[in-house]
Amino acid sequence: MEPGRRSTRRQMLRSCAAWTAAGVALPAVVSARALASPGPNDTIGIGAIGVGRQGGSLLGGLARHQDARLVAVADVNGPRAREVAGKYNAEAYRDYRNLLERDDIDAVMTATPEQWRGLICIHACQAGKDLYVEKPMSLTVREGRLIVRAVRKHSRVFQTGSQQRSDARNRRGCEFIRSGRVGAIRRVIASNYPSPWKNGLPAQPVPDGLDWDMWCGPAPLVPYHIDLYTPRANPGWLSFRDFSGGEMTGWGSHGFDQVQWALGTDETGPVELWTEGEPLSPPTYRHPAPRDRGNRICAQPKVFFRYANGTVMELGNGPGGGAIFEGEHGTITIDRGQFTSDPPEATQDPLAEHEVHLAQSDDHIGNWLQCIRTRERCIADVEIGHRSASICHLGNIARLLGRRLHWDPVAEQFIGDDEANSHLDRPRRNGYELPTRI
Repeated sequence: MEPGRRSTRRQMLRSCAAWTAAGVALPAVVSARALASPGPNDTIGIGAIGVGRQGGSLLGGLARHQDARLVAVADVNGPRAREVAGKYNAEAYRDYRNLLERDDIDAVMTATPEQWRGLICIHACQAGKDLYVEKPMSLTVREGRLIVRAVRKHSRVFQTGSQQRSDARNRRGCEFIRSGRVGAIRRVIASNYPSPWKNGLPAQPVPDGLDWDMWCGPAPLVPYHIDLYTPRANPGWLSFRDFSGGEMTGWGSHGFDQVQWALGTDETGPVELWTEGEPLSPPTYRHPAPRDRGNRICAQPKVFFRYANGTVMELGNGPGGGAIFEGEHGTITIDRGQFTSDPPEATQDPLAEHEVHLAQSDDHIGNWLQCIRTRERCIADVEIGHRSASICHLGNIARLLGRRLHWDPVAEQFIGDDEANSHLDRPRRNGYELPTRI
């Protein structure tokens, strides 16, 4: 028996046919602790799933909050799991499902590669855990909607890792835009985020203690290579389509999130997409090489999005962490932790009482922990994260097809285009399918 496991909970879970390696839903019966929010004086028990580069950074942020305690970590890299667990006096697992069995864990932080988002999020909701999920919060549009349904059905608190929502400067820039300081926004220029390409890296020996089959998970089982396993290497998994949406989702989920916030479209999205140029034919990297060539090729064709009010967003020379918002009377530019305006006086005066004042958070993890206690929605709630990620996915689809597409943001379907709709989800490897019941 692994340390820290609750035997009665383990027996209940394993006696249920739903608790299998097939990736179907966890049982809906959860412990009394999971159904009750922590009291004002209770320490929040945290589990971490995926504790590599970004996951480790999140734990550093969590450590600043004395009202929460890291109880356990799970990582398919066993030595890394044990090393991180030892640093925080926590327990270590390779299989995240063992972590979800624990009654002393109230909430989960996850920062795995993107192919794992759907299963982990849905399983955590079914196990009664609240969630802090790195962006992008999904690998596909359909997967994102299923995560939203799971969060709502199981009454979970969900924070997307779009931390610019908790930056006062980003918030003020969005407030000025929504207050009409430069008039109605007619055009938005975002960064030209590259789409992902194909992986053909040769096989290398799998390091001791790494469960490579489970690392691949729902994605195709491909040979291990250090420049696949590492997020941003030569080129790293974040550039490969099987595991990510490329920088379109890597940085685009930050930039598009600011666009959605500034335009007041957090619960909807664009209604039309089109491209300029030939459809994307992604290259295959068969040997380790810098990302420059792939980024250059996969930043074409140029993509445009139109919102229902006529505002057009184009991918061009905008900042990576935001966008340039062109209004009737000037422009406001938002980037990570900053905003500027032209003319400068457009944002010189403080916001008046009658102008738009957005929900305020100055600590992204702190906002999540507070909402776990109050059961309120976080500053970057699951619907917000889903809609921002969806724009990334739509942009990648538009590039691949290279034609005008009409999008219904309510039904979350392309109108009259079966081929485009076939890209709203992806096949998953046997044993890692999404649950049939949320």
